[in-house]
Amino acid sequence: MNDIARVTVLVDNCVQGTDLLAEHGLAFWIEIRGRHLLIDTGQGRVLSHNAQHLGIPLDRLDTVVLSHGHYDHTGGLHQVLQAAPQARVYAHPAVLGGKYGRKDDGTSSDIGMPSPSSAALRERGEELVWTEGSAEVGGGLFATGEIPCRTDYEDTGGPFFTDGECQQADAILDDQAVFFESRLGTVVLLGCAHAGVINTLQYIRELTDARPIHTVIGGMHLVTASRNRMDRTIEDLRRLDVQRLGPAHCTGVAATAELWNAFPGRCFSCGVGLQIEFEIP
Repeated sequence: MNDIARVTVLVDNCVQGTDLLAEHGLAFWIEIRGRHLLIDTGQGRVLSHNAQHLGIPLDRLDTVVLSHGHYDHTGGLHQVLQAAPQARVYAHPAVLGGKYGRKDDGTSSDIGMPSPSSAALRERGEELVWTEGSAEVGGGLFATGEIPCRTDYEDTGGPFFTDGECQQADAILDDQAVFFESRLGTVVLLGCAHAGVINTLQYIRELTDARPIHTVIGGMHLVTASRNRMDRTIEDLRRLDVQRLGPAHCTGVAATAELWNAFPGRCFSCGVGLQIEFEIP
């Protein structure tokens, strides 16, 4: 008999259900082969509330994976590690680097990891694992590590820099995704896909000996995508024959609508409270 992996959306920009809260951010809770893993932590304002209402035992957490170092994915890390001091954290080394976003008026805002979370991360000692390359993080779940950027139409999705003066562009090398094998194909969880959705999926295909990708869930950072990028993303998703798409967080309303129109019957709403189960071999 196949086992079951369960994915629960704990933080997202939207909610599905009563007594749940939304914020600009993302976090997934994963139960797989007796392990409890958290992918990102949102901003930290709603994670504990949503976990309580959804019956998620944060104190039983084994592993945290950070998709990248932006505040809306790392802000709740210090709270999580207080609740589960035993948890091991997986992240790319650049997760702690300077991260700024340039505003329309030319000024910048600090969008990096908040200081309470960065302090908690630095204190992990042996329970902090750097993922520059791909690595299993527990229960058959893998982190990609740094993702090669090979398409000629994808970029990080915005004016991102490593300095407040916006002189040094941030390639967001810390961007990574997680994935696991289900009976129907590979399941991919995206943080923001700053490396590009297609770059990410193609790299995961390399890591899995070209196994088919069945489900992709999470932020796709297509909110500022050009017409060319949107068209070619849809074309390559068709080529990859992705069966289920759950665009969330930073995908953008217009891009989400385009994906729903391009893949009728394959898209599903992804918000706080969503639980999806997958049969795993």
